[in-house]
Amino acid sequence: MHKLYGPVVRTGPNTLHFNDRRAYHDIYSNGNTLVKEPRFYGAIFVHALGSSTAFSDLQQSRNRRSLLGPSFSRQAVMKLEYTIQEKVDRLVALLEKLYRSPESTVMLSIAYRSLTTDVITEYCFANSANTLSDPNFAHPIALETRNLIKRIWIQTYFPFVVRLIARIPQEFILWLFPKFRTFVDVKARFEQQIDNFISNPEDLITAEHETIYHHLLLPKDPELRPSRTYLIHEAFLLVGAGSDTVGHACTVGTYFALQDHSIRSRLAEELKEAWPDKDRPLSFTTLEKLPYLTAFIKESLRMSIGPMHPLPRVVGDETPEISGQNVPPGTIVGMSHYFMHMNPEVFSDPDTFNPDRWLVRGTSEMMLDLVSFSKGPHQCLGLNLAWSELYLILGNIFRKLDLSLVGENVEGDLKLGKVLDYVAPSWVKADYKVFVNRVHD
Repeated sequence: MHKLYGPVVRTGPNTLHFNDRRAYHDIYSNGNTLVKEPRFYGAIFVHALGSSTAFSDLQQSRNRRSLLGPSFSRQAVMKLEYTIQEKVDRLVALLEKLYRSPESTVMLSIAYRSLTTDVITEYCFANSANTLSDPNFAHPIALETRNLIKRIWIQTYFPFVVRLIARIPQEFILWLFPKFRTFVDVKARFEQQIDNFISNPEDLITAEHETIYHHLLLPKDPELRPSRTYLIHEAFLLVGAGSDTVGHACTVGTYFALQDHSIRSRLAEELKEAWPDKDRPLSFTTLEKLPYLTAFIKESLRMSIGPMHPLPRVVGDETPEISGQNVPPGTIVGMSHYFMHMNPEVFSDPDTFNPDRWLVRGTSEMMLDLVSFSKGPHQCLGLNLAWSELYLILGNIFRKLDLSLVGENVEGDLKLGKVLDYVAPSWVKADYKVFVNRVHD
């Protein structure tokens, strides 16, 4: 439609979609006068309306983010880096031990999602989901979270279905839909932990490490303390959001590294030089100084897109022009991250995976338009945690393992290909399988 009609397209009676980088920054980066469109967010997060991501009111969102922010600061992430490393070590050990031949292969997208689920649950709650306990990477949480994403449009357009299900006796729902047992068990786990902390606040002091509840349950302003229901909603959203973007970026990056020998060898050589003894962990702060690994991670984030669907905002009375256009108050506006990351004016040959684009001088414009975690007042809270995970996961994978693709993957396939919109992207190439060769230093 943009090819036919230009940079602004009406996609509904009161809805505009833009294909203009200036518009993106006007809407999101500088969008303090625009609010989240309540109908969309109320539907897509109908199961977690009390979470910070679901809030449309800007002040309500700021209040909740002020409580959660300390848990995801760079300092907090570095303090709990060992929790990430422990999970990464476990994944590496599983792959090295059980998937050492073309006859024993693994779908890496599920393995990565299992890892990121365990990381976010351990980091946020000191209570890991332990999905890596299943060596076949078939833990119900990892599998059903993936399936849930593909059903997201049902609750978006028919949110009453979720509300109706919530009123039906749980035993009947589980009889009709036995796979819902996974989410019922997860919810019960959150409820038990939250109830324990509410009843016994002294347990926060003896917890294995700091959790989000240290800040949510003991705010400086007691009026900001979320209710029990809102705490459960926040926990649900953190698990979903915290496992998807990082897992998908690792899936995308690893695929292209295995498709191009030069990418894989440059990663391995840089990591080996900086990390001669691979049996001793290398810190996130050291890994982030490696130029090629950094370029590889940035390109993985670009090609994995982040949120796929345009995140709608409502124009306010004080909203200035959007990309030079006077847009009436009350109009719903948005722009998909896909259009930012696939913009040939900023990223030459955008459909091709090319880490070298990040190794030239003057990448500030590209960094400005790398919007995997969004921008502005609603930027992803877990940004620092996500970067740390990406460096530790991909650094360890390419330093310690020699992975090989199996199946019908064509050598040299560096094109993104088809991506489906389930709010989060669903990449058609994501189901590739790998096995581990013997590693020689």
